[in-house]
This record gives sequence, C-alpha cells and structure tokens, in this order.
Amino acid sequence: MTVWDDLVGQEKVSAVLDAAARDADALVTAAAADEPLPEASKMTHAWLFTGPPGAGRNQAARAFAAALQCVSPDRALGGTPGCGFCDGCHTALLGTHADVTTVAAVGAEILVKDMRDTVRKSFTSPATGRWQIILVEDAERLNEKSANAVLKAVEEPAPRTVWLLCAPSIEDVLPTIRSRCRHLNLRTPPVEAVADMLVRRDGIEPSVAASAARATQGHVERARRLATDPAARERRAAVLKLPLRLDEVGACLKAAQELVDAAAEDAKQLAEEMDGKETEELKAALGATQGGRLPRGTAGVMKDLEDMQKRRRTRTQRDSLDVALGDLTAFYRDVLALQLGTRVALANADAEDALERLARGSTPESTLRRIEAIAACREALDRNVAPLLAVEAMTMALRAG
Repeated sequence: MTVWDDLVGQEKVSAVLDAAARDADALVTAAAADEPLPEASKMTHAWLFTGPPGAGRNQAARAFAAALQCVSPDRALGGTPGCGFCDGCHTALLGTHADVTTVAAVGAEILVKDMRDTVRKSFTSPATGRWQIILVEDAERLNEKSANAVLKAVEEPAPRTVWLLCAPSIEDVLPTIRSRCRHLNLRTPPVEAVADMLVRRDGIEPSVAASAARATQGHVERARRLATDPAARERRAAVLKLPLRLDEVGACLKAAQELVDAAAEDAKQLAEEMDGKETEELKAALGATQGGRLPRGTAGVMKDLEDMQKRRRTRTQRDSLDVALGDLTAFYRDVLALQLGTRVALANADAEDALERLARGSTPESTLRRIEAIAACREALDRNVAPLLAVEAMTMALRAG
C-alpha cells in the first residue's frame, strides 16, 4: 500500500506528485553523493493544493510529505518513493515526523504569532529527514500579517525546505504567494470511488458504504465518519427531519436552538478529549510541582493555551454547524430535483418520503430561496455573527419559503 492509495479519485494529481517525489529523491541522492544535479526537475519548493471540501487536499499534501521523507531501500532499485511502510512514510502520515511541521487554524484565522516559530524553522536544515516540510492545512485562514510572513519564507526558501499550502480555491490565497507555488486542483471524488474505499480500507458493508458516500456527495472524511459513527448518523437524521417541523415560529426557534446546542456539544466533547491532555502536558513541561502549582512567570503561557483552546472550541462549533447546513442544502437540492422531474443521484434517498412531501407542497422558486437562506446563514457565520441569531434567521426564512 503506497501513500497515494489514500487519494480517492485523484489519479492525475497522484501522477504529478509521484513524478515530483521521484525527482526530489534524485536531487537529495545526487547532493549526498556530490554528483551533478539533474537538469530538469518536476520538483519545486512550494505547492498549492486546492479543491472542494472533502476532495482530500490535506491528505494529498500529507501523502506528498511522506513520499518526500521516504527512506525505503527499494528506492535504490528503482522503486517509487512513498512506500507507506518505512519510518519516514509512517511518521509523516501520523504527523509525528520531526521535519514535517503542520499548521492548522485554531480559530477563525491563523495568527502571525502562530507562524513565527514555523517560519523560523523553515530556514533550518532537516534534523533527521530528507526535507524540511511545512504543511499549512488552512492557508485561506492566513490573515494579512501571517500571510506576509509566509510570503517572505516562500520567496527565499532554504535549499531543502518545501512548503505545502492547502486552500479551497486559488483565489483564497494571496496572488503573491500563489504565483510562487505549483498549483494542483483536486476534484470531488466520484461517489462510487468513495464507497469502494470505505469497503476496502475500513471494512464497511457495501450497502452502508454506498449510502454514506451518496449522502455526503463524495466528501471522503464525512463519508467515513457517517459510515462508522452511529452518533453522526443520528445527528444527520435529526437534521433531515428539521424541514418538516418548521410550521410555526416557535418551532423555528426551537429547531435553531437544537442545531446550535448539538454543535456546542460536539465542541465540548472535543474539548474534553484534548484540553485536559494539553494542559497536563504543558504543566509537566513547565515543571509544575506535584500539587499542581506552576513556577513563577508561567501564568502567561497557561493563559495563551487557554485562549487557543477557546478559539478552537468556537471553530469546532461552527464547523459542526456547517456540516448540518451542508446536509440541509443537499436535502433541499434533492427537493428541487424532484420538483424539476428528475430522480437521478438523490443524495438523501433514505428520506425520500420527506422529499416527496416537500416537493409537492412547494414550488421550485421557494426551494431556491430556501437554499439561498442556508447560504446566507453560512456567510453570516463566516462573518462571526452569533450562531443562534444566524440559525434563527435561517429557520424563519426556511419556513417562509
């Protein structure tokens, strides 16, 4: 199993990355042997991965990072870098490789203070690996200052440093940064390919895999979660029942509160899993005594951790809400398809009775207005509108049609 096996439905991208990894391997090998470097190379120091949600941008970048760090002895015999089994591949895929640094947005933005140490590290030589790799998972969330810090590092990189930036679209990245990157655009994986992956890699029953892949419309990670997590299936079922409940103002407000509460519960569960562990690890690193007392001068460090955890909870809640809004959008898209006389590729075939009922009781124009109301709610959340206010406005608009 190579590292490229995780890239579902991305054959063209895999081929480009495979060729670049081969050239990168040749470059490092030639430099180590003090031989002349190859004249032409498909490898470059900065890459930009774009594509719709669920296409696997981060997975593609991490697979490439693993291939660049591959130390399999088969490479000397003409094998492809990225075996998936050697120490370099394994640790890079797990996120524990010393020379693969991952930057992800904790809150709504990646702040410049979160990038300073990373940018500084990008100018150092690899400690144990073949390349120094910086993987920015949410490049679209770089604010002006942090983006400028990245730009300076990308303009004049160290000889063995590679930047891997991931964003939904090329327009989400500063023109000055994207002009210095090799761009790879990933497509939404076919539903059939995602279902096949769930069966092969996760041992999911074919019928369950097909249903999860169809419901998420090719979103790989959401399909996996839907197929393996009963709680996720329950939350989705509750969201799909919401359109039938919006017959009164009170019901709209109650439905909005339930959506926000469910998202808050998701954020709370994640916080319980991560916050306590992070806090204890930091206390131990700071030399806290057995009773838990911290040394003098460390209160500011603990406050920074608490602020980061608070930003992460806020983002997690809004990400969870966005998943529910995506399910609602797919539901009304299916309603619109029925109203226009087609039953091809319904994402929510398991809720066909509800779809038929709403299709008969409304017009295509009102369905389009409802889809627009969901989009407006997502935009409001992106602008940091209070979640409950944004969702209440949406449910009232869904009722009005």
